[in-house]
Amino acid sequence: MKKLIYTMLLSVITLATVHYTSYAQLSLSINIGTQPTWGPTGYDRADYYYLPDVESYYNVSSHQFIYLSNGRWIYSSALPTRYANYDLYSGYKVVVNRPRPYLNFSQDRVQYRKFKGYHGRQEIIRNTRDVRYRQGGNPHGMPPGQAKKFNNERGNDRRDDRGHDNGRGRNDKGEHRDNGRGQDDHGRGRHD
Repeated sequence: MKKLIYTMLLSVITLATVHYTSYAQLSLSINIGTQPTWGPTGYDRADYYYLPDVESYYNVSSHQFIYLSNGRWIYSSALPTRYANYDLYSGYKVVVNRPRPYLNFSQDRVQYRKFKGYHGRQEIIRNTRDVRYRQGGNPHGMPPGQAKKFNNERGNDRRDDRGHDNGRGRNDKGEHRDNGRGQDDHGRGRHD
């Protein structure tokens, strides 16, 4: 009877250990996949980023910025309007892996002030070839409000106006190309 109890106890402990180990590996993988494309590379885990240029934090798991406003910490999907021109891709990011990092804001502000306005080399996820960062995450690489602002400001409207249409559509003179198929319009008529 004792052997049976010990065997069952050992089995339960083994299963619990295997479950815990697989959960820890899954959490690590998920964290890598959820980092925004403007985040820095080289970190298997990033709970928060401290952004010295705007003296704010970014919560990686909730995709929210945390900034001080009128003495209170605000959680928001976008930075406040006073930072409307801040470029998340070129600003320096410090990875902070401690809960509620804003409680040490004064210390972070002093420790990382050398990175305020720093435009040196910090590789970001968008520019890396490391496949660990291609396993999901936010397809736009930034919170919804910031992505729209970023794309609109830079003219990224998904049109290719360079004339490279590979024989489709109109040529550079505005003439319709039919690719040698004559008047084959499949019953839809030509739309010039």
